[in-house]
Amino acid sequence: MEYRQIRYFLVTAEELHFRKAAEKLFITQPGLSRQIRQLEEELDLSLFVRNNRSVQLTPAGEYLYSEFKSNIGELHNLIEHARLIDSGIKGKLRIGYIGSAMNRVIPELLLQFREEFGKIVFNLKELDNQQQVNHLLSQSLDIGFVRLERVPESLRMVPVLEEPFCLVLPGDHPVNSDNFEGLQQLKDEAFIMFDANYSPSYYNKVMLIFEEYGISPIISHETIHASSIFRLVENKFGISIVPRSLQYGYDLNIKFIELNDSSQRTVLNAIWNKNRRNPVLENLQNYIRETLEIKS
Repeated sequence: MEYRQIRYFLVTAEELHFRKAAEKLFITQPGLSRQIRQLEEELDLSLFVRNNRSVQLTPAGEYLYSEFKSNIGELHNLIEHARLIDSGIKGKLRIGYIGSAMNRVIPELLLQFREEFGKIVFNLKELDNQQQVNHLLSQSLDIGFVRLERVPESLRMVPVLEEPFCLVLPGDHPVNSDNFEGLQQLKDEAFIMFDANYSPSYYNKVMLIFEEYGISPIISHETIHASSIFRLVENKFGISIVPRSLQYGYDLNIKFIELNDSSQRTVLNAIWNKNRRNPVLENLQNYIRETLEIKS
């Protein structure tokens, strides 16, 4: 069995059409059919069910397609990593994050990590919580930073930052940190919230804050971006509640009041796939455990 045959099989399995697959691979259709037959003979199993109208994967073919696709991706990553090492770079990390993680945790972490471990390429992508989980399960990310309470069994989760929430008000709002007594003062205001689908556990924590103060919020807008929330607050469409770390990095006419009386805290977690093999990731995991992990 050759790498080329596996690639031919993967493309044919994706297209489920020999002529289209052959065109995509820049070979003749008879040549592709011959390569697939040889692969089936070498493996001693049938990969496709063929008739005049359609091509379908057999159950064994479906299984091999899934496994080959995953492992071919890992092989590409290994080769890419080796090329980086050959060019003098120690490796590459693909990092997913929610917006609030970029305000404090990630810049400090990556600067300190690079200082200790040397030249590393960081590929950063802002993604919501569920997108990060999906990418980690498919191993198209190395590590993510999320606000979730539970993740699938194949992922490891380590808490790295616990923080209180802040009230966000327009800059000229009459309530400030000196005269703030509680959310009861703001029970008639409209609130702008992170979308519940963005992180249900995070949304529930915010709703518990309202319960603690004994009010039912008027929710006027929901969004997934902190910058949108802050722009809406600045333009007096409402007020909001966000994690404390989000008060840094924005130059807008808004102000923050920490809700220190609330028992609710939000936790930022680092998550990664237990099966992901990347030497740089292993170093980062150890570094996070030693320097950032919140010990219970």
